Amino acid sequence: MTQQPPAGPPDLPDRVVEVYGEHDLSTVAAFAGGFINFGYWAELTGPADRPLTEADRIRSEQDLYRLVLGTFTGARGRTALEVGCGRGLGCALALREFGLGTVIGLDAHPDQIARAREANAELLAASPDTAGRLEFRQGAAQALPLPDDSVDCLFSVEAAQHFRDLPAFARESARVLRAGGRLTLTTFFARTPAAARALPELLPPYADGLDVPHVVDEVAAELSAAGLRQVGVRPIGEGVWEQYDRYMAQRPQLRDEWPRRYLTAYETGLLDYYVLTATAG
Repeated sequence: MTQQPPAGPPDLPDRVVEVYGEHDLSTVAAFAGGFINFGYWAELTGPADRPLTEADRIRSEQDLYRLVLGTFTGARGRTALEVGCGRGLGCALALREFGLGTVIGLDAHPDQIARAREANAELLAASPDTAGRLEFRQGAAQALPLPDDSVDCLFSVEAAQHFRDLPAFARESARVLRAGGRLTLTTFFARTPAAARALPELLPPYADGLDVPHVVDEVAAELSAAGLRQVGVRPIGEGVWEQYDRYMAQRPQLRDEWPRRYLTAYETGLLDYYVLTATAG
């Protein structure tokens, strides 16, 4: 049996260290609520042209987690791992709404783990409902600090664009998942190799080393190469980009910022938002 990789200091690019450390991206107005994702807006109700509120923004971020977690059938009482958990708010949602037995939040940045423990102090405290069912660990996607065959559900929400070694993440996911376990990840990927080359000219996070322009078909191929089965790819950009941009446009402090270029990248065919699923064993 492969042994659990030893814990060690994070091996992170300087820009990632800065954005998730000193700058604390969870406090940026565009990510209201602290979930740090673009959101899934398709479940919002009301007239299509109504003003979007901060409550809508937070709901969109929660709904992205619900979309991902809803891919796990029979998850009640099972063990789940989130890779790239940030402040751990998605882990808490998974525990509260989806009946998982244990949820482990993993993040490579020590500041994020500290914030997750602080933000979820009540759930982490001993209580009849949650004692021992939620924990946060520091660790990297390419060297998951868990034993073989220890997880039933592995999910990652808007984190894989930071992963420098996706083949290693795929192999590690296959290692820690039990036979029949499920992986679901969601984030934005380049549509083609040519698009991946063009994205750094449009979006600063690709140019400054924060994000990596992974190509979606190549990501799916790495999951298959690692031994995962039934790899599925579902584009969900119709429920992400336009409403996110509309929310940004309605706020004077956000409307002229570069994040609005993501809609341009989507509309010109450079990138999209995807949900990828796979089965272990």
